[in-house]
Amino acid sequence: MVDPYMASPDKFVEDYVANLSKTRMSMSLPMWDFHILNLKTSDAESTVVVRVHHSLADGTSLMALLLSCSDALPSFPAMKKKTISRGAGWFPIWFWKSWSVLLLMWNTLVDIWMCVATTYFLKDTQTPLKAPSNDVAFTPRRIVRRTFSLDDVKLVKNATHTTVNDVVLAMTQAGLSRYLNRKYGQAKSDGEARESCENNLPNNIRLTATLFINLRTSPGIYALEEMVKKNSKAEWGNKIGYVLYPFKIELKDNPLDYIRDAKAKIDRKKATLEAKFRLFLAKVFVRFYPTKLAKFPSTTMWFSNVAGPQEPISIFGNQVAFIAPSLYGQPVALTIHVVSYVNKMSMVLSVDEDIIADPYQLCDDLEEALKLIKNCVIGQGVIDN
Repeated sequence: MVDPYMASPDKFVEDYVANLSKTRMSMSLPMWDFHILNLKTSDAESTVVVRVHHSLADGTSLMALLLSCSDALPSFPAMKKKTISRGAGWFPIWFWKSWSVLLLMWNTLVDIWMCVATTYFLKDTQTPLKAPSNDVAFTPRRIVRRTFSLDDVKLVKNATHTTVNDVVLAMTQAGLSRYLNRKYGQAKSDGEARESCENNLPNNIRLTATLFINLRTSPGIYALEEMVKKNSKAEWGNKIGYVLYPFKIELKDNPLDYIRDAKAKIDRKKATLEAKFRLFLAKVFVRFYPTKLAKFPSTTMWFSNVAGPQEPISIFGNQVAFIAPSLYGQPVALTIHVVSYVNKMSMVLSVDEDIIADPYQLCDDLEEALKLIKNCVIGQGVIDN
């Protein structure tokens, strides 16, 4: 029986979810369960925890399932169609199309080689964020959440002519750099806090994220009815691949340099078939020849970003206050899920507490990173305040 008058309901909900990560789902029962915590927290009147086995579907499908249960299907951000450049100068259109194909092939070959190398011998630096081995997949997780203003993210996006994804990756890079700088500073001073402005980072830290990509022919979130149709482009199930995204860990004098880094890297990742190749490789090797190539590369963290509904939703007359997807059982100590909902954006961290004992400090650093980037945009006069 839950005590509705307990001193810290938010901590109770967090501990409840953490305890769920200590248990396995029974294969003899349906691989999903619902936990209704009728307890008022700082965010909502009550909390519903839905646990689903990942073999049933990916995040896009599960989001569609959730929203199909809402009283009215909301709208989602429109997916922009890709346009083919018409070229410039003296070069004809066929030249630019041929160049794009060659560049795509070259980038794919390079990325495939890097993926194989990361799987077998090219390892990330052993930082305070990295698990010492893949055994971390069997450890419990602490899942925490931090909410940001989506308007602040869009302000930076519009001012720098980038995308929401670019801004989210930039603030993640800046936040990780701040967090690791503090950790290395504490190590130098025997655990005492040092000023975050002092650079304590080692040179050439290699920190790679497994960045998951929705590979559906028609991306975005659709109604469940559309996803389960035969030959639908919005396919139900697990239709995801991934790319290796390198975070450059360093303290930058100009916070907007994080934006430039993120845009350059993500634009490069758009010009590759790495994600589709990894999905194909996983299917082939899992089914016919189980090897390391069928497993995830040894990276420091996982990262996923999904656009949520633009309007508030309700389920059976109950207003939804927030949506916070996460997971456990992954072979990394840190996983970050990003999801938008109306005018807010949540970053949900799934961490191994034995490795990352202060996840709320990492949330603070991510929040501070967005503030620094936003203030820099305003301070440099890129936009009017």
